[in-house]
Amino acid sequence: MSREQHIARTFVELADTLVEDFDVIGFLQQMTVRCQELLDVTDAAVFLSHGAGLYSPAPCDPSPALARVLDFACGEGPAVEAHRTARPVDAYGRGDAHGRGDDAHGREDAHGPVDETRPRPGPEFTTRLRQAGYFLAVALPMRLRQETIGSLLLLRAADRPLDADDLALAQTLADAATIGLLHARTIRQQDTVNEQLHTALQSRIIIEQAKGLLAARRNITLNQAFEIMRRHARQHRLLLSKVARDVIDTGSTLRSSVVLPHPSAADAE
Repeated sequence: MSREQHIARTFVELADTLVEDFDVIGFLQQMTVRCQELLDVTDAAVFLSHGAGLYSPAPCDPSPALARVLDFACGEGPAVEAHRTARPVDAYGRGDAHGRGDDAHGREDAHGPVDETRPRPGPEFTTRLRQAGYFLAVALPMRLRQETIGSLLLLRAADRPLDADDLALAQTLADAATIGLLHARTIRQQDTVNEQLHTALQSRIIIEQAKGLLAARRNITLNQAFEIMRRHARQHRLLLSKVARDVIDTGSTLRSSVVLPHPSAADAE
């Protein structure tokens, strides 16, 4: 599949929210996976507003180092600032704490030349970023017109900034996901979608547990286990959290209805 085809498929996926069995958690997890596949980033995470703060429902399976960054980023850092200001915010884990190294002059982001006056996180977040092995964090607002519902956080271990094309694509993906979520909220009773959003963090824990159990039972990787659960949920029109709960409660291996996907290059490593 060409990159152009991959991008087109991703936008179709992000528009596929006007269905009866729309699964918020699976939708956001898929978005983080597509960001890793399409953009030159190491990890991606989605943050959504909840009350006065943010929480991160995706990825469902963060590594311990990534989980520590995400937990801290819910209260401080570029994800918070991007949501608050509806503007892109970046942070560098090495070099100058504000990311103004020798290459800062003339850099561009999704909105054109970098505005050196735009909000930047403090040194504590950049320290956490460096300790987790990341060079760069970029947060982009998830917004539609005057409404901002969260932010998309991109993390990169490589010692170089993201180029303008990747940033522009990332912002477009964030905008498309926002439109999809807001449309889902409009079509359904708002309380139903909000309830899913508010319980997404708890569901993420359940999904992580089920993924580990399924991987152990079938002697497969964690990524393969998650893909099996996701396919099973889509094939049977179930919420991903419901499939995960069944794996935990019933000991199911999902062997009868889903073909094990071929491992990716990342799985083989």
